[in-house]
Amino acid sequence: MAERAHVSNGRGRMRGPGRRSRTWFATCALACALAALWVGCGMQRQPADLVVRNAHIVCLDGRGTTAQAMAVRNGRIVALGKEHEILNAYSPRETLDAAGSTVVPGLIDAHSHLLGYALSLSRVNVVGTSSWEEVVAEVQTFATHLPDTTSWIRGRGWDQNDWAQASFPDRADLDALFPNRPVAIQRIDGHAVMANGAALRAAGMERVRAVPGGEMLAREDGSPSGVLIDGAADTLLARIPAPSRSEKVEALRTAQTRLLASGLTTVTDAGLDWQDIALIDSLHATGDVCLRVVAMANPTEANFRAMEARGGWDTPRLKAQSFKFYMDGALGSRGAALLAPYDDRPGHRGLVLQDLDAYGRNLTRVRAAGFQACTHAIGDSANRLVLDAYAEVLGGTNDLRWRVEHAQVVHPADLPRFQQASVIPSIQPTHATSDMYWAGERLGRGRIRRAYAYADLKEQLGLVALGTDFPVEDIDPRKTFLAAVARQDLSRTPAQGYHLDQGLTPREAMLGMTLWAAIASRMEGEVGSLEPGKRADFVLLDRDWLQLTDPHDVMSSRVRAVYMEGTRVHSSSLP
Repeated sequence: MAERAHVSNGRGRMRGPGRRSRTWFATCALACALAALWVGCGMQRQPADLVVRNAHIVCLDGRGTTAQAMAVRNGRIVALGKEHEILNAYSPRETLDAAGSTVVPGLIDAHSHLLGYALSLSRVNVVGTSSWEEVVAEVQTFATHLPDTTSWIRGRGWDQNDWAQASFPDRADLDALFPNRPVAIQRIDGHAVMANGAALRAAGMERVRAVPGGEMLAREDGSPSGVLIDGAADTLLARIPAPSRSEKVEALRTAQTRLLASGLTTVTDAGLDWQDIALIDSLHATGDVCLRVVAMANPTEANFRAMEARGGWDTPRLKAQSFKFYMDGALGSRGAALLAPYDDRPGHRGLVLQDLDAYGRNLTRVRAAGFQACTHAIGDSANRLVLDAYAEVLGGTNDLRWRVEHAQVVHPADLPRFQQASVIPSIQPTHATSDMYWAGERLGRGRIRRAYAYADLKEQLGLVALGTDFPVEDIDPRKTFLAAVARQDLSRTPAQGYHLDQGLTPREAMLGMTLWAAIASRMEGEVGSLEPGKRADFVLLDRDWLQLTDPHDVMSSRVRAVYMEGTRVHSSSLP
């Protein structure tokens, strides 16, 4: 009886050590199962070089995708998702705690001048000067720090539209200070040069002459004032001794540091000769430069032959698959080609820089070789001429990604032609907020309403590529975002935005500096968004630009770190 009582009390209830034994075995079984599951999951975790966690990842893939974590292997993104999913699926060599940072794709400047910007860093900078006298003073101060007292003095940045006397200057002051030393200071847009007498003599241009596609301004006595516009400026600049290879290399290294710090991982050089494209390629090979570069070749015969012989350049960090043409000059120097005369210079319609027959032949050659055509067009006449020529060669919709660079003044009747020939507008939002103080004087009330029409241009193909045109404008992508969205300068002028109906949304502005810019350069399979398979170029920001209450808050945001192919190339606040 005692033994039976130990097993059961007659009502089926377990008693004594038997019940405890079953509970113990069940607990052990559950623990073993969980341990086996954990070990099994651990054995199935895939290797990764880097996992980014604790992040707000804005993929900018065109679908609004966001994520909390990202895995990178061999320089490419392999997965994005929720943090626990990525951490459970991947075993990384390195983990980056983003500390809540917003992560976006590496930013792209779709139209700039990398080598020109790099070289300008060692030249006198007169951007923002308020008078010609101030420009001269800056040049004089700069010259005192140059070790060589005979070499050319170079600089850039003057803009007569910013001065109380908004007229072109005269070389007399530079002649007095530097009677025997050549001085050449480019206007901010690069389409005009102020040269002193020594520079004109050195270039063999001491007399006023007719220059194809350009203009030499004259004094009342018929002598040159020193101001050379477009083709005339190009002629003088081409006769200045070129910088050495070592000077270019050092300049590019310095420029890269600044560009990466601003969040740019890909920049465009809109106009290079093949030797400089080859130089950038060699610097990528040696590791001196890591910045991705989209290079447009100048349309010279030597460049055509070099590009055709090797099919251009298409490496992981260099894309040279296009040619850059100029149809006209700049609005600020009245070189932009207009359908009707300038309001502030009656009878003058600007400058057409292309022989149209030769241009058509070159476009046919570009298409036959499989390259892109990218053409500078500012005025409405220039834009029409480009669209006419493109339509003739392209014949209709296509996927060749030919581009119009700037597209600042487009007649409303020509807007649909971007869609009809699949032509991508490549625009620079800060041009609108820099030019707005005087552009109306050039164009008049009617035309100014159809200038800088970025929203209308975006509607044609559903995208626009955004750039800065640096060194014409600042390299800072935050200013591009602000100008695109708020259509204001840093002082919130004008209060209601400059023709705000032509602004872009914050998401459109970000896409213009990422995915859309990549599409415009045929690179969307590699960069431009954060997606599996693409190169792991990304930027950590201290806030999400898409969620800003006030667009001006972008100017106080900071780049915390920049990665290219999963390797940190810039850091300001991460360990």
